[in-house]
This record gives sequence, C-alpha cells and structure tokens, in this order.
Amino acid sequence: MFFSVTWATALLAGIVSVYIAQRLCFPYFWKDVFYLLKVIRYGARLEFYKRTKIVTVLDRFVQQARRIPDKPFLIVEGVSYTYRQIDERSNRLARVFEQQGSVKRGDTVAMLMSNEPDFVSVWFGLSKLGCALAFLNTNIRSRSLLHCFNSCGAKLLVVGADLLDTLKEILPSLHEDNISVWAMKHEVSHPGVYSLLDKIEQASHEPMPAELRSTTSLKTPLLYIFTSGTTGLPKAAVITHLQSLKAAGGFWAYGGTAEDVIYTPLPLYHSAASLVGIGGTIELGATCVLKKKFSASQFWNDCRKYDVTIFQYIGELCRYLCNQPKAENEKDHKVYMGVGNGLRQDVWREFHERFGKIRMCELYGSTEGNLCFMNHIGKIGAVGRSNFFYKLLFKYDLVKYDMLKEEPVKDEQGFCLRVKRGEMGLLLSKISSQSPFFGYAGSKQLTENKVLRNVFVKGDAYFNTGDLMVEDEENFISFKDRVGDTFRWKGENVATTEVTEVLGLPDFIQEANVYGVEVPAHEGRAGMAAIIVRPSFEFDGKKLFEAVLTHLPTYARPLFIRLQESMEMTGTFKQQKFRLVKSGFNPSTISDPLYFLDYTEKSYVPLTDAIYESIRAGQRKL
Repeated sequence: MFFSVTWATALLAGIVSVYIAQRLCFPYFWKDVFYLLKVIRYGARLEFYKRTKIVTVLDRFVQQARRIPDKPFLIVEGVSYTYRQIDERSNRLARVFEQQGSVKRGDTVAMLMSNEPDFVSVWFGLSKLGCALAFLNTNIRSRSLLHCFNSCGAKLLVVGADLLDTLKEILPSLHEDNISVWAMKHEVSHPGVYSLLDKIEQASHEPMPAELRSTTSLKTPLLYIFTSGTTGLPKAAVITHLQSLKAAGGFWAYGGTAEDVIYTPLPLYHSAASLVGIGGTIELGATCVLKKKFSASQFWNDCRKYDVTIFQYIGELCRYLCNQPKAENEKDHKVYMGVGNGLRQDVWREFHERFGKIRMCELYGSTEGNLCFMNHIGKIGAVGRSNFFYKLLFKYDLVKYDMLKEEPVKDEQGFCLRVKRGEMGLLLSKISSQSPFFGYAGSKQLTENKVLRNVFVKGDAYFNTGDLMVEDEENFISFKDRVGDTFRWKGENVATTEVTEVLGLPDFIQEANVYGVEVPAHEGRAGMAAIIVRPSFEFDGKKLFEAVLTHLPTYARPLFIRLQESMEMTGTFKQQKFRLVKSGFNPSTISDPLYFLDYTEKSYVPLTDAIYESIRAGQRKL
C-alpha cells in the first residue's frame, strides 16, 4: 500500500513538473500543436481533392446551396439572400451568356462592380460556364483600366449600374478592341452597351451542367486580381483554384463555425474580401453581411443589428473605429473575432480597451504570394508565428537587405545572407511544388521580376515578397516595412512609377521621384514626391492638383510635394529614395520648398508649420 501511494505521488509530481516546465519553457506548445494539426488536416483535404475528384470553391457553394438552401448567405443593406437565391440567380446569368454566345469555356471576363449581391452572382454565374474572372479595382480609370484588359485578355466586361458612367472616356477604345460591355441595368442609353438585368429576369434558373465548371487541375487559373507593383501599372495576379481553396480555410483555421455571421466591409475586388471573406463563408456554411462601403459610424450598429460574430479588417479600419467618439454601448455586441492584417500595436491595444477582448487574428500574405502566416496565438504586434514543424512544411528565409542599394546583401560567392534572430530582413519564400508561385498574366517578365534565383545554392528559386520582417526568439514574426517601388496607404498598394508617370503630364515638371512617408497616427505611408521644375517654368499647384485628381485614385495622390534643384541618384543610376523617406515632410527641418494637397483650395499649397502641426495632431483629414 505504501509503495502504491508513493508511486502515485511520484507520478503526479512528475506530471505537475512536466506541466510547469512546458508552461515555462514552451508556453505555446499546445496551441501550436492544435493549429498545426488543423493545417495538416486541411492540407490533406486539398491533396485528396487533387488525387480524386477535384472540388473547387464553386463546387462547395453548390453543395451548400443544396444542403442549406434557405439559410441566409448574403445580407446587403438589410436584405437577405439565401444560398438558393444566389445559386439560382447565378444560373440565370450563366444562361443569358450561354444563349447570347458571348463567351465560351476558357474565356476571361472582366468585372467592374461595387460590393453588391450581383457581384457574387456574376462571379459564380460566369464560373459555371468555365470562364475565368478578372476583378477590376473600382478606383482605377482611363489608361490603367485599358491596361487591365490587355494584361488578362478579357474580351467582355460586366459593369455595375453605379459605375457605368466612369467608362465614358474609354468606351470608344473598348469597342475598338472588340470588348463587349454589359451593364447591370434594365435598359442602357450608352451606345454599344448591352443591358443585362432584363435578360436575367427572363432566363431559366435551372442548374448549369457541372461539367462546364469542372477542371482537370487545381492549378487552373480561376481569377485575376490586380495588384500594384514596381512596373507602375496594375498587374494581374493569377489566382488558381488551389489558392482560392487555401484562402477559404482562413476562418475555419481560426475556429469559425457555421453559426458565425461574418461582416465584410472590404471591397470584393481584393482577395481579402473575395477569397477569404466570401470563400470562407462558403466553407463554413455561414452568413456574410456585405457592406458596400465601410462606415466607422455605422459599424457597431450593424454588428448589433445583424448579430455579427466575426469581422474582416485592415489596420486602418480599426484606427477609424478607435477615432470615433466614445459611446456607452461600445462593448454591447456579439463580435468575438476580427480577421485581417496591418493592425498597429497601439491601435490593437486601444481597440481591446474600447470594444472588449475581441480576438484579433492577423494574417500575412500577398495576393500573388506563395506563403501565408497566421498569428494563431493572438500576440499583439505579430503578423504570424512559426515553429520547427511549420518550417518543415513551408520554406522561407529572412535575408540581409541593403536599403541604400535597394537589393539583398550577397557574400563572396554571390549568395544571400540570412539575418540573425531578431534582426530585420527581406522575406523570401521558396518556390516548390508544394508552394508554387503562379505569377502574373501577360508579360512573363513581370513574373520573373518577383523571383530571386540562386539565393542560397545554384538552381534554387524564391518568391521575393518585398517585405522587411523580423522573427523574434519566440518565433513570432512582425512586419516592419516594404521595399522597392511600392508602399501602402489607405489599405491600398501604391506603385510609385505609376504616380511618377502622371506627375510627368504637367508641362512644368521635368522629373519626379515618388515615395511614401510616415504620418503620425496613420497606417502605412502617405504619398510624397520630390520634383524638379523645368527651366523657365514655375511650380503650378492648381495644374498639378488637376492632373492627380483626373488620373489617380484618392489613395495614390501625393499628399506632399518637395521641390528640388537636382535629383539624388544611387550608384546604379536609380533615384535615391532612402534619405528622402527618412527626412519626411517637416518644413522646419527641410530647406526645400514643400507643398500640401489641399482639396478645399483645389491646389497644392505651401506646407506651413501650422499645417504641419495640424497634420501631426490629427486635426486634418488625410
């Protein structure tokens, strides 16, 4: 008896000791294990899809429409649309284009639509015909829009009723290129534009044959989502069925269920809302509240009205919510999770303080990238977490980067150098059969520009994320900055070369160097341009204002202008940005004349100390 009691006591003491040791030395062990098991489980399902009957996100939607036909799928502006209703409407739309003979299996169709139920109906309807869809950014105009058609090869455009007038300038060019335009209206007065709503109402809602949407490979292109890059004009990132399936598992990986109501105020032309938001809703069999445009003042009222449990965000969105006047019922809601990216640490903490301990689930990954990080622990400030087993599945490295030369640091053999733990480095993700990089539509050079070869050994290839990251001693990964010719502002990527081309339109500008500068209490970087005025010309703030207003979306317009006598260049004759970025836009420390984009004056006006201080204090809306 004595020995049995002693043995039991020793066993209990041993278990307690192991538990304490695990808590002290490996505090995230079990969370890591459960998360990794989910990743492996989802990956096994994708492998099953590859090797047996291929199942796509659209197949999953059709399955859900049969399983839960009367469950609300979308709620838009207070109106509920069930899985069956969206399925049947997408069938009607598919039959319209089938009867018209406008498109065939394998064609690409462009969409220019705001967040509305028919965005999803058009997307699914044309996918049921075996077409690939190109989601066009609703902010882009004129030649940038024409470029999108050329890069993805679309010969048909479906445009929302609210966006038809934005095409007036380029309609003749579209017709010249034999691109047919269909508007979501009952009747259209624009010459050469076809109405679609009247035809949808007359079409049958009977299911389309499944073989039309079937695919022989998950690597077949499904979508083209446009992202800004170093080329200046938008690039069409190729989104395959495999990528869309991976993105659709995001909410599930974080613990989402069919009972959740997901709030999506982000634009559907971005991968976050379409692939993660809509795709994730379908995967769970949940409900999505789709907002046409984000409103900070309506956000929590919407959450209460629709019993929202999960919301999608970008960092700027959370900052807008924190900037709203405080209300007594701020914590009166059912939201328990937010999924997104770009949440700053100070905003994160304030968000918790104001609105309750909502679990903020940061994601990291680019639209076209082959790597994703998920902060499944919820540590404030981290975009993801890695460990030994994760690194076995997904090969990535942080390498030393020279900010002045704007290139990775190489050793004597010409190979990249890995950074030490806790040191900032350029994130590279190895390209392999398990983590493929599908690149961009159009020029192969665009794809090749994102690939680094012979990185550590001869013959290897890595996707260059263009992001500077840090991995700390506990394997938490934090985003630090972007490199190259792209920066983020208002949740959008801004390509500096595209802005530079527009700044070259006014006759008084000889040269322009565009970059992003940090602004206190704002996410990302605001646009700024150093320019040289042509000899015998003078700076014209009104003329420059008109140029950027006409040719650039709001987020891409430079807020600050710096006049210079000469442009500083790097040793390889590239425009020097590093020192300009560091010097910012403070008129008290910069001797060059500075100007500020003033919408009230409809001009670029001198940036005075008073204006500068009002910007720093957050008194001016940027």
